[in-house]
Amino acid sequence: MPENPVSENPASDHPTQRDGAGSGSASAVPAAPQRPKKRRFAGTVDQISGSLTFYKIFAFVTGIMLLILVAKMIMDYGFGYELYAGGNTADGAANTLGFHPKDSVVDGTGISYWVAVVHGWIYVVYVIAGFRLWYLMSWKIGRLIVIVLGGVVPFLSFIVERKIAGEVRREIDANPDAARRY
Repeated sequence: MPENPVSENPASDHPTQRDGAGSGSASAVPAAPQRPKKRRFAGTVDQISGSLTFYKIFAFVTGIMLLILVAKMIMDYGFGYELYAGGNTADGAANTLGFHPKDSVVDGTGISYWVAVVHGWIYVVYVIAGFRLWYLMSWKIGRLIVIVLGGVVPFLSFIVERKIAGEVRREIDANPDAARRY
């Protein structure tokens, strides 16, 4: 009988087998090269952290100014009172700062108007801060809409800010290598 040149374990020498494991159906197909992961964030972690801090500050300030604006509107349209600084009241008393019926203070400044103007400009900065954070996090457009609405509905900016800040922290912690590097 001629000597068999094949080793005692023919499965281990077969080019389609790996280390003799398997039932003969596993072939040694080379693994596909892995593609580099797509960058998840549009900024560095430092940029995102700075943007988050800026957003949180303006979410808080916008929320406070919105509450002051709502109180001003309730006093103005509900009770007919305006917040005046300086001047004299209709009965001749000096006014430093207080709510009085509309047009009852002479030489005073109506602060209610300025509350609305200041809130409007702070809201613009809040939207810019929210847009920057949204852009750096590469979120979908729905998240930006939620952020923008947060500065319009009383108390909502506080709730949205807490939710957004938590999501940013969770996503950064879950994807530490997904931030852009320079």
